[in-house]
Amino acid sequence: MTPVKPTSWTYAEEHVAEDEVLANARARAEEVGVVPIGSGGGAALRFLAAVLDARAVVEIGTGTGVSGLWLLRGMRPDGVLTSVDIEAEHQRLARESFAEAGIANQRVRTISGAALDVLPRLTDGHYDLVFCDGDKAEYGAYLKEALRLLRPGGVVAFDNALWHDRVADPAQRDEDTVSIRELGRQVAEREDLVSVLLPVGDGLLAAKKVWTPGDE
Repeated sequence: MTPVKPTSWTYAEEHVAEDEVLANARARAEEVGVVPIGSGGGAALRFLAAVLDARAVVEIGTGTGVSGLWLLRGMRPDGVLTSVDIEAEHQRLARESFAEAGIANQRVRTISGAALDVLPRLTDGHYDLVFCDGDKAEYGAYLKEALRLLRPGGVVAFDNALWHDRVADPAQRDEDTVSIRELGRQVAEREDLVSVLLPVGDGLLAAKKVWTPGDE
C-alpha cells in the first residue's frame, strides 16, 4: 500500500473549509491551552451527525466549542447537544462560540463536572451519538457509558485514536497510549459494534451499536 503523502493528507483535512466562527473558537482554545479536534475530524463528526439525523448528542470534552459547532451543524435543526466538561471556564468560552454562530440557547446543554460523575445521570438509550474527547485514561469507561446511553443504531466516536502516532508503536507504554490502544482492541472485538478507525486529524475511532433481537 502506498502511504498517503503529506500534501494529500492536508488536502483531505481541508476538504471542508472552516469559517470565521470556527477560527474564533480555535483562537479561544489556544488562549486557554485546549487542543480541539482538527478540521478533518470535525467534518467527520458533522457527517456522522447528519447521517444519523441526530436529535440528541452527548459530547465529553466541551473545550471552547470547536467540536460542538461541528456536531450542531450536522444535527437536526431541533437537535440538542449535551456537553460535559470539568472546566467551567472552557464552557463559558464555548457558549461564546455557540452564540457567535447564532445557535439558540436551548440547543446546547452544558454540564460542568467530571464525565464519569455526570454520564450515569443521563438517560439510557436516548442518544444518537456520543463523542468522547476527555481524559484518555478513561476512554474504556466512556465506552461502557456510551453503550448504555446510545439507542440501537447509534454511534460512539473517540478523538485522538492514534494519539500522536504512539498507539501504533508497541514500544509506547504510557498510560494514555495503552488505554487508547486497549480501547481500539475492545471495540474491534465486540460483536455488538461495527467499527472504523479513520486516519483524520489525530485519529477518529467510530463504532455503531448494532440492532439486536428485542430492540425497537
